Amino acid sequence: MTEVKQTVIEKLKQDKKLEKIETESKEIKAKIKELFFVQKEAIEDLNKVTNKKEIEEIKIKYLGKKGPIMQMYSTMKALNGEEKKELGFYINHLKEILTEAIKEIQISLEKEELEKKLEKEKIDITLPAMQIEVGAPNILEKLVEEVEEVFLSMGYDVVDGPEVEEDKYNFEMLNIPKGHPARDAQDTFYIEGEEILLRSQTSPVQIRTMLKGEGKTPIRMICPGKTYRRDDDDATHSHQFMQIEGLLVDHDIHLTDLKGTIDIIAKRLFGEEIETRFRPSYYQFTEPSVEVDISCFNCKGSGCNICKHTGFITIAGAGMVHPNVLSMSGYDPKEWSGFAFGFGAERMAMLKYDIHDCRVFYNTDLRETRIFDRKDSDKND
Repeated sequence: MTEVKQTVIEKLKQDKKLEKIETESKEIKAKIKELFFVQKEAIEDLNKVTNKKEIEEIKIKYLGKKGPIMQMYSTMKALNGEEKKELGFYINHLKEILTEAIKEIQISLEKEELEKKLEKEKIDITLPAMQIEVGAPNILEKLVEEVEEVFLSMGYDVVDGPEVEEDKYNFEMLNIPKGHPARDAQDTFYIEGEEILLRSQTSPVQIRTMLKGEGKTPIRMICPGKTYRRDDDDATHSHQFMQIEGLLVDHDIHLTDLKGTIDIIAKRLFGEEIETRFRPSYYQFTEPSVEVDISCFNCKGSGCNICKHTGFITIAGAGMVHPNVLSMSGYDPKEWSGFAFGFGAERMAMLKYDIHDCRVFYNTDLRETRIFDRKDSDKND
């Protein structure tokens, strides 16, 4: 392992891209310099690695959600388009070389550990083999993390909020007045009178985020989380489900910006050949409102059971943030505009993995989930 490690480290030392900075921007230069110090620190840490636990800790330290590389991605939201492209090149480069270096050392350590084990252990081949069940992340968890990574790379924040919510955040400030059908006790889990409830959508997190902005700060955020509605559980409905909503508020935001954002996430989840389209719709909190469709990834538009022979599949609702919602949240609609979107994680996962019963996500029967773990693993390979 020592020889492999030294080779990897030497290769990292010879990579000088973060030293040869070609930019006129002082801000970009400073950020690239930070990346250079991250690379230098990573080399020192890798040089000290002696076992699998240590290499895993280094992987989390530098490539994890709270690592310096992901943190640098989050700072890109304050930059203009050209600066984002320039800085993104250097961030992606550092991520790639560290990922490759850690992987090589990890493989070497695993091989070394296996060789040592084989030297010490004797295997009685006359005994029957033991089948050991190997766990895997929940399908919904994998999907949410994949979505988060895409939006973090675009400068969005991942924001969380309370699941036990107030009526004013869940309905009132979303332009849903008293007497609206969504407020009916047959649809919503009320806990205390008509004021405290289990949130029926993650939109209240958007409202809380805008209120914190005080009408002065641009916003880019997504808010994945559990939501609750009074539904009878069956193959396509559940009283509890995961929703992923997004919000962008800034100056001069248009429907075309929303279309471009939807294009990116659709292609990342379902493939580069996927096309998206908008259809007019109606929601209380957006104006105009649209239904988001993607071209069927199964039949490529020719028509099949998945797309109900239409060639397209509906995946989300979206639209431009309603002026009333902006005003109630402290943003002047004459100066600010924005878009919002939301889709169900279960629906996206069911489409992606060809799952026909949403209860599979919550049941503990490994026979139902094993096939999907294998399918996902084969795809990644």
